[in-house]
Amino acid sequence: AKQIGGAGKPDYQRGSTKGEVKNRKTPVTKPELQKMAKKDVTEVESKAGFTKPAIEYRDKYKSNIKLFQKGKIIPKKKKK
Repeated sequence: AKQIGGAGKPDYQRGSTKGEVKNRKTPVTKPELQKMAKKDVTEVESKAGFTKPAIEYRDKYKSNIKLFQKGKIIPKKKKK
């Protein structure tokens, strides 16, 4: 993976996959995830995880985005 970073750019790119890394104590929120989705980011690694609304947004509208917490994928919820 090529490290990029900087304002408005993904943190890394591997082929056509764009990724963001959040290394902080607070979870990624739904508005943050929406901004990343607009930048065509398809992988997000967050040390502190994701808020419930962020995960629900991904499950409902952006199922192509993979969410990771400390290297482990956060699976999509199955639709009932």
